[in-house]
Amino acid sequence: MPEIKFASLLAGLPPEPTESILREIQDRIAASRRKVVVLDDDPTGTQTVHGVSVLTEWSVPVLQAEFASDESTFYILTNSRSLTVDAAQAINYEIGVNLKIAAQKAGCEFVVISRSDSTLRGHFPAEIDSLADGLQIHFDGLILAPYFREGGRYTVNNTHYVVSGEKALPAGETEFARDPAFGYSESDLLHWVQEKTAGKIQSNQVESLSIQEIRAGNILQKLLSLSNGKVCVMNAVSDLDLELVVRVLLEAEARGKKFLYRAAASFVRVRAGISPRSLLTVDELNTDSTFGGLVVVGSFVPKTTSQLHHLRQKFSFVEVELDVNLLLDESKHTALLTGAQHEINRAISAGRDVLLFTSRNLVKGNNERASLQIGGLVSESLVACVQGLNIRPRYLIAKGGITSSDVATKGLDVRKALVLGQVLAGVPVWQLGAESHFPGMTYVVFPGNVGDENALSDVVAKFKSSEGVLC
Repeated sequence: MPEIKFASLLAGLPPEPTESILREIQDRIAASRRKVVVLDDDPTGTQTVHGVSVLTEWSVPVLQAEFASDESTFYILTNSRSLTVDAAQAINYEIGVNLKIAAQKAGCEFVVISRSDSTLRGHFPAEIDSLADGLQIHFDGLILAPYFREGGRYTVNNTHYVVSGEKALPAGETEFARDPAFGYSESDLLHWVQEKTAGKIQSNQVESLSIQEIRAGNILQKLLSLSNGKVCVMNAVSDLDLELVVRVLLEAEARGKKFLYRAAASFVRVRAGISPRSLLTVDELNTDSTFGGLVVVGSFVPKTTSQLHHLRQKFSFVEVELDVNLLLDESKHTALLTGAQHEINRAISAGRDVLLFTSRNLVKGNNERASLQIGGLVSESLVACVQGLNIRPRYLIAKGGITSSDVATKGLDVRKALVLGQVLAGVPVWQLGAESHFPGMTYVVFPGNVGDENALSDVVAKFKSSEGVLC
């Protein structure tokens, strides 16, 4: 199809609001006394927030303690995008049950956001349905909000776009739509819902909030009319559009409406009432150490491969490559990992930065389950290398959603972390909790599909400059 100019998508829209209403939203959230609980299907969903906790476990006592805290928002990392649909459903159901029990014990009300991919990949609607069953709440509406400014994801006239530079590409025509596990063809979100529900929900049964309605302030009655879990698509091309919608959503909730949210990271920040902050400075990265750093790259999306190539050209690393075909060979798997672990520890202890990455040939299974299993084995191999660390790296950057989740929970034994902010737009930084393998370590969660080809190099450059290396 002909190239679409992003500017042409914006040309016919009503004027954008001139002032933020975030302060009003924050006041409404405080008055509601409802916690915002974010279930994140991989750790990259923290890419717009700061000063919030991330839990990697969800027992009733842990959740009850979080409900009893002074914090208004917390994340639960499910990593469900890396799982089979059955496993994803089981986790969401369990969390729903535990949230309901824990909130009752703590005497706390809450709303739930199921944070997922801004390019529409994930277990939809399966995990949403299981979550609702576990919560035992009959929701009036499911708000679908994949807009994510930091990654160039915009929704106009119900069509979701991925924007790069001046070009806007309908999501269904991107490489993300060809994902071996979560592929799709529709870019119009009304039709996308029909496609993903296999026709259980027809496109004409899906409601939507147009940008024209949002900016005219004409959406309250539509939200109040939602019932029986009706799906409602939110169009947006700016954070101010989100603010206008969230203000009305809070009004509808105050009138008794119950909503479940399936959204990308931009919506989370606004619904939680979190103010934006500037990018983290070099001084805030907490990298006082004479040891080397570690960059782990597992994502196979083309954007990551391009960033990896640029990084290898710009900086000198001790490179440790894991050949995926050898990892899948049982006779060579163990020896390959043992050698990698030895090389990584040797280099880091000598003050050298290490680049651990998988070979770039994408090995697929013959179906969704097989592809997920191969991806799981590759991730387990990267985790094994991190588990073999006997020296704390000066920093650790994990590239890719599944990779960063598994490295955190399995490789570093993280049970709770604090989101410090972002080192680059859409790239969050965590401070690891006391129970982790390396308490207090700076951990960068780098999404696979965020940034231009320089992005990974730009992040590494910040850490290089913090040790006095000329970049």
